Formats: sequence, C-alpha cells, structure tokens
Amino acid sequence: MPKIGIIGGSGVYGVFEPRESIKVHTPYGRPSAHVEIGEIRGVEVAFLPRHGKTHDIPPHLVNYRANIWALHELGVERIIGITAVGSLREEYKPGDIVITDQFIDFTKKRDYTFYEGPRVAHFGMADPFCPEMRKIFYETAKELQIPVHERGTYVCIEGPRFSTRAESFMFRQFAQIIGMTLVPEIVLARELGMCYVNIAAITDYDVWAEKPVDAQEVVRVMQENNEKVRRLLLQGIPKIPEERKCGCADVLKTAFV
Repeated sequence: MPKIGIIGGSGVYGVFEPRESIKVHTPYGRPSAHVEIGEIRGVEVAFLPRHGKTHDIPPHLVNYRANIWALHELGVERIIGITAVGSLREEYKPGDIVITDQFIDFTKKRDYTFYEGPRVAHFGMADPFCPEMRKIFYETAKELQIPVHERGTYVCIEGPRFSTRAESFMFRQFAQIIGMTLVPEIVLARELGMCYVNIAAITDYDVWAEKPVDAQEVVRVMQENNEKVRRLLLQGIPKIPEERKCGCADVLKTAFV
C-alpha cells in the first residue's frame, strides 16, 4: 500500500489516475470520500479529497479525524496537504506558493485529538512540518520557476465565513497567509507519527487590502494555481525517499503520560 498520501481538491486530478477506490471504516465515522489509490510517475500514492468528491463539505464540517485515520490505516506515513489560502502580506502575491513552516490556530469547535482518555498524550508541535518534504518541495518549485516562499505562518480560522477587516488587520501582525483547513489536520497527523507538508496556493489578498474577498474570484485563481501544484507534485513526489530520516515520528517517544 502507498506510503505517501495527498489531501486536497480536484486539482490533483490530471497528475493522478486512480486505479482503485477503497472505502475505509474508522472509529470516528466516515472520511470525506473513499481513498483513491494510484501512481504519480511510478510512485504509489493515496488521494483523499478533503471536501468530498463533489466539494460539498465545508471546512468546519470536514471529518479530519476520520480522514487522517483512514490514511494511516492504509499504511500512509507522509501526507502532502494542499490548501488554498489568502495573503496577509503584500509580498505574498496571488498565484504564489508557500511551503508553510508554522501555524496559528484560531479555530473554535473542531475535534483536535485522538487521545481523549483514558490514555493521555501531549505532543510537541514547536516545528510541526516535515523538514525533509519542505526542502524537497521548495527546491522543486525553484527548479520549475514557480513563485514560491520558503517560509510562511498560516493562521487557521474556523470558517466558512471570511474574516472581518478588523480580524484581518490583527492576523497580519503575526502571519503571512490565512486559511480554514490546516488545523486540526496537521495536529492529528502528528499524533500518529506521520510526516506532513503543506503546499499552500495563494488565491487572493485578505480584506486588509481594502478589497472584499469574493468566493468566485478565489475559485478562478485557484484553477490557475492548479497547474502549478500539479507540476510540483509530478516533479517533487519521485524525490521523496522511501525511508524516513526526518525525525517526525520521534514525537511518539515522549508524548505519553
């Protein structure tokens, strides 16, 4: 079974041709969709559409625990999370890619952990993203001459609404990009010792820039970004080594009380 999993949207199709669709039962209910298995340039990959096959699950209702558990159950060790984000800084432009290195959690009512008792665990999140995969995808983007930022802090909000102007001005003091899906997806992956990298595609400037966010505009720019993400996956995934030496799974050694 594949050791690499992709969580994203319909933009993944075009580089990934599924040959098998697997229905996975989890203790946390149904995942967003069946997990599709296929190959990208000879590398076995599992793909799970975060918002469902027809994009009918809003960000605050995604069953993140079921999604991560399903991929882990199938043997996935590394997750590539693809997200659409807004920009909080002038130099982070629509159409740019960000290889996220930090996040701030402003979500409010999601299921954040697999450990709700009787077993108790506290997982370190100081450096939440896989350094090995971050390096691979940043360097690949540079090779492909895709506009890319090596670092960026992602502030995750509950959604599905966009920010007020006051919220946007507050967030831009601490972060470069803003979205609705990174948390708790990355946290749950960490709890299972899985690697996680976030390829964030900027679709718009958030409302601090004096232009209200328009959902249709976001969709249009995201479609333009899809080609960049596809090229990045095609070139980057074959570079991921089969054996993990990044230390992401080491957190399991010290997390349990």
